[in-house]
Parts: sequence; C-alpha cells; structure tokens
Amino acid sequence: MTPNSTLMRQEIEEIPAAVERLLTKGTDALAAAVAVAGREGPRFVISAARGSSDHACTYLKYASELLLGLPMASVGPSVASVYGAELKAAGALCLSVSQSGQSPDIVQLTKSARASGASTVAITNDPSSPLALAAEAALPLHAGPERSVAATKTFVTSLVAGLWLLAELKGDGDLLAALRSLPEHLDKATRCDWSAAAQAVTQSSLFTLGRGPSMAISNEAALKFKETCQIHAESYSSAEVLHGPVSIVAGGFPVIAFAAKDAAEPLLAEVADTLAAKGAQVFATSPLVKTAQELPHVRTDHWLTDPVAAIVSFYAMVEQVAVQRGINPDAPRHLRKVTETV
Repeated sequence: MTPNSTLMRQEIEEIPAAVERLLTKGTDALAAAVAVAGREGPRFVISAARGSSDHACTYLKYASELLLGLPMASVGPSVASVYGAELKAAGALCLSVSQSGQSPDIVQLTKSARASGASTVAITNDPSSPLALAAEAALPLHAGPERSVAATKTFVTSLVAGLWLLAELKGDGDLLAALRSLPEHLDKATRCDWSAAAQAVTQSSLFTLGRGPSMAISNEAALKFKETCQIHAESYSSAEVLHGPVSIVAGGFPVIAFAAKDAAEPLLAEVADTLAAKGAQVFATSPLVKTAQELPHVRTDHWLTDPVAAIVSFYAMVEQVAVQRGINPDAPRHLRKVTETV
C-alpha cells in the first residue's frame, strides 16, 4: 500500500483480512441467524436491498436455488415504504442487506415481512443500525470502517456472510471448508494484473457479462464503472447479449466476461469468443476462451466462491481505470456514502 493510494485501493487490499475477521468473529451471530432462518423450514426466500447490496442478493439468489432448491426473489422496497402494501410472506426467509443499515425503505420492508410471518435476517456492517434492530437476527459484516463512497469490502463480506448462512443451512461441508480458505485466495486476487483490460477501456461504453452466480458480479462491475469511472457500462447475461444488445458492438468495443468453474463456464466462453470474432475486445476470467483474451484470475476451492475472487480482481482494475481518467473513486460526483431512500 502506497501512502498516496486512494481509500478505495486501501480498502480493496483490506478485503482478505475483512473476510478472515468475519469468519473468525461472526460464528455466534451466524448460529443465531441459522436458528432464525431454519426455524420454520422456509419454503422460499425474499430479499430487501438496493444497489450493490441488491447485486449481493442476486448472487445469493443463485446460491439459494442451487444449494437449497429454494426460489429467491428481490422485493421492491417501495412496496412497503411508498405503497404501504401488506406482504403475505409467511413461510419465507427474508434476507435484508445494507452496508449501513440506515435506509428507511429497506427497514420498512423488513418490518413488513416480519409482521407477515417471515423469518428475517439482516446482513449489515452496523449491528446497531435500524435494519439490524428490525430483523430477528443480524449478521454483522465485521468489515471495519469503509470510507470510500465506492463499496468494496462491504460488498465482498455481504457475499460471504450470506453464502455462509446458506452453506450452514445446507450442511455443505465442502463449501464451508472453501469459505474458510477463501481469505488466502482473495489475497492472491488483489494482485491479478488486469492492465490489458484497463488499457482497453478507452470508450464511453462497454458490456460486462456473466451467467449464474457470476451474473451478480457482472452487475456489480457495471455499476462500479458508472460510479467510479463515469463510463456507461451495461451488464448482460451471456445467454441474452446476442439477442439484441450485440447490435451496438463494433470494432474495439470492450467486453469483460466473468466466469466461474461451473456448468455455465463453457457457454459463457463460447459467447465471449463469438463477440471477439465480431471485432470486440473481449476479456474473460476463463481458460476456455479461444478468441477472447483470458484474464489472470484466481480459482478458489469451490465454484460458488470463484465469483468472489473475480470481483476482488475487478475492483483493483476499476480503481486503476478511474485514476487513469483523473477521477477520484473515493468521492464520485453526485454521490454520498449513505443514501437513505424512502
């Protein structure tokens, strides 16, 4: 860490230690959350979140459906806070995710879900926040202070906290072991050299791609390009990008494709190569690509934790792009650290 590095860079480098701290200090809170989440044997899962936290819930949606067979859907917070609708969520597990735990609409939706009979668990960096108090159980992230407006370590710890909960509900020993070894892999991920991709981001628009759990990483990457670099990035599933969005791809158009070592990887690699053959500059976190360029990436001890390493490497790259463009990623224009939405 250099003395003149951005807060965002410093916090990216803190991610491995933050995850280790979560896994070490969070065991009691996890046990309480497991007791709440598994109390009624949930029939489905709903989530309450916005922004990066909602991207974390997209990741947890795939994890819930793939691990537990429980469908998971994101509920619009305004359903409760603006429209005043009463949810019929009995039998559901409600996961509410917010780094600050301050936003009134997320708090209100959590209260509504709890009143309707849902089991409620909050994932937040502030265990004394209104959201943590509104839910029956809270999973503190133990990320420490995050001063850069761009969330990095709180996003990663949200992924890990939620996945840890689902893995315990499943009793998945292999995944639990992979979570324990994750900090070491994330440390390596902070040092992956994505400078080739950074140098290709010279236009005002680009695509990010994902599929399955990596779709959440694509969504988060597109947001971070907008937020920190003032670049218009759009996230698509690799299953959808050739259906219409491909029309705007021209020579040199940048594309970053996120893959894990899972069943979707060969399909995503094929789409990445198709876009590269059309003249796009395509970069992918997969050794399966032939025409696209493989990005250095870290494979973890489980395919469900691979996307976590990918976003860490991306964060290191996008901070570099912002600095190269003369933009301070710690203080994006028009944005504040905490946005309280009604």
